[in-house]
Amino acid sequence: MELHKIAEIIKKNKITPKDVIYHTWRDGKNKLGEVSGKIRVIVLKKDGIARVEYICPECGHYGYLETEWKRPFSFKCEECGFRIRVPRLRDEVKRERKMEKKKALQAKKLKKK
Repeated sequence: MELHKIAEIIKKNKITPKDVIYHTWRDGKNKLGEVSGKIRVIVLKKDGIARVEYICPECGHYGYLETEWKRPFSFKCEECGFRIRVPRLRDEVKRERKMEKKKALQAKKLKKK
């Protein structure tokens, strides 16, 4: 299943980048950290409402919702209640680099033994 609702809204309303406060399209991670879902969020300047289209990384449920836009942004799957977080991209990259360094250090320790 693909995300299509936000694409339809963009096309129907002829939305351009200047009309948007925030727009992202990311992979969603489940509890184990595996990529298994999709998340798309768009926030228009005219109303500040976050339009969220997602495939839950935990249960695979497709959903669409409109909610208040605020940072940090998160929402719950309508089906299973799994909290899906959309962190700032910079914070997400920092977290991933930190995990990579940690894994590399652990690998070095194992090689020494």
